[in-house]
Amino acid sequence: MNTFGRNFKVGIFGESHGEAIGVVIDGVKAGMPLSKEDFMEDILRRKSGAKGTTPRVESDEPEILSGIYEGHTTGAPIAIIFRNSNTRSSDYEALKEVPRPGHADFTASVKWNGFNDPRGGGHFSGRLTLPLVAAGVIAKKQCGFSFKADLTEIGGEVDKAKWPDLLAATAKEGDSIGGVVECRVDGVPAGLGEPFFDSVESLISHAVFSIPGVRGIEFGDGFAASRLHGSEHNDPLVATKRPMLAKNGAGGVNGGITNGAPIVFRVAFKPTSSIAKTQRTLNTKTGEIVDLNVPGRHDVCFALRTPVIVEAVAAIVLADLLRCQDTVFSRL
Repeated sequence: MNTFGRNFKVGIFGESHGEAIGVVIDGVKAGMPLSKEDFMEDILRRKSGAKGTTPRVESDEPEILSGIYEGHTTGAPIAIIFRNSNTRSSDYEALKEVPRPGHADFTASVKWNGFNDPRGGGHFSGRLTLPLVAAGVIAKKQCGFSFKADLTEIGGEVDKAKWPDLLAATAKEGDSIGGVVECRVDGVPAGLGEPFFDSVESLISHAVFSIPGVRGIEFGDGFAASRLHGSEHNDPLVATKRPMLAKNGAGGVNGGITNGAPIVFRVAFKPTSSIAKTQRTLNTKTGEIVDLNVPGRHDVCFALRTPVIVEAVAAIVLADLLRCQDTVFSRL
């Protein structure tokens, strides 16, 4: 559905070209200082307009409707909305009958019998990641951990000096490229999470796959662990003031439970589905295969804007786990 979490709950709503998009966050501790300005740094990190991103630029100004009084959280649900103003819905008229390859146009139409809002991708749009970022700001503040995500490659290229030319060449071809984001969370205590279905990896993966365009995730050594010996992948404990690991091949989690090392994971993002380059696809009304050149304003590489979103969903998961832990401790 559209809600995630048990004790720190996040629910998003809205469509890309509707009046507004927004988020409701429940389970926020009372007494935390919070203002509109607290959101702006992360919002600006996600904002479009830079080379390789969509030219659709919105104000992205948060309107806080509830849960804040005299500059502090009240403990009640916090509701935040963002107005949509820079829309060109006419760009999407043809897509009602000619769904974009790789996009949710077709599956959304099937699921909701054609009643879905197709403008700008509707509820499936990457614009819905803005409310996630807002929720992430609150989650980070509540967790108190250090979150740092960076883009490590785009289009298979790891040399950042080559990225501007790669983006320009891809845009000239009317095409798009994907990317990989690595996220590191420091300061996480040992003992968070559960085995099996509520493992830290399971919950983070669940939240990460709520970000449109995610195609894969790996923790620590990730897929490379399959090519290592146990002696290479294992993380020995070392004798220090408190138990610590000599290395971090597991990415901070053993048996689904945090081990006190930084949580480290990487996320693979696909190329943007909406491209100007000619594609062959089906006209669902006539049954004919037709040419499609997607109109509108789209990212050459939307992965450029995703590191802060990855941080946000990781923070939401950890805030929920901490609140779950608080609930357990309060019963003892």
